[in-house]
Amino acid sequence: MKKIIIVLTIMLTANFANAQGADKAKALLDQVYTKVQSYNNIYVDFKFDLKNVEAGINQETRGDVTLEGNKYIFNYLGSQQLYDGKKVYTIVPENEEVTIEDKSDDENAMTPSKMLTFYKEGHNYAWDILQDIQGRKIQYVKLTPIDSDTEIKSRLLGIDMGTMHIYKLIETGKNGTKTTITVNSFKTDEVLSKTLFTFDEAKYKDEGYFILRN
Repeated sequence: MKKIIIVLTIMLTANFANAQGADKAKALLDQVYTKVQSYNNIYVDFKFDLKNVEAGINQETRGDVTLEGNKYIFNYLGSQQLYDGKKVYTIVPENEEVTIEDKSDDENAMTPSKMLTFYKEGHNYAWDILQDIQGRKIQYVKLTPIDSDTEIKSRLLGIDMGTMHIYKLIETGKNGTKTTITVNSFKTDEVLSKTLFTFDEAKYKDEGYFILRN
């Protein structure tokens, strides 16, 4: 009987600690979300690492994105993607091609406009490790997708406790692929051109680009 009571006590204590950790993690992410939503616009320069040991994949590159509301301009792998609030324009200079399509209706799709707010829903939360990176305190929160059908096993979101900005995202897939995004530069409320999120179709036609509408 005593052993059963001890085991039950340990289980209850562990469950209580896990619940406290989840509440603390959610509270931290709520602070980050509130901070992100307070800015008129955000510019992020980042490093992107993709690794899968079994498949022999080891890629590293960089990119940047400017966000204002739900609009964005995203530079990555030599191409540019622009969303003006209605349509998505993908510009590939190497192929001299522009693809124009309506915004994706897939609510689960990870888009640049969601990259700083994706954690708000659809996950279970757990308090994770604290790292000291060059004097910066980076607190990690583990996010486990609620949807069991997703290809994502888990995500670790590193928060800079000094700025309440996202510093790192480590995503682990069920196939063993690990994707790491590290923020190199995070700027807010910059003075942006009024035409930054406007697609100039005539300009690209004059330059000989092929315009494809989906």
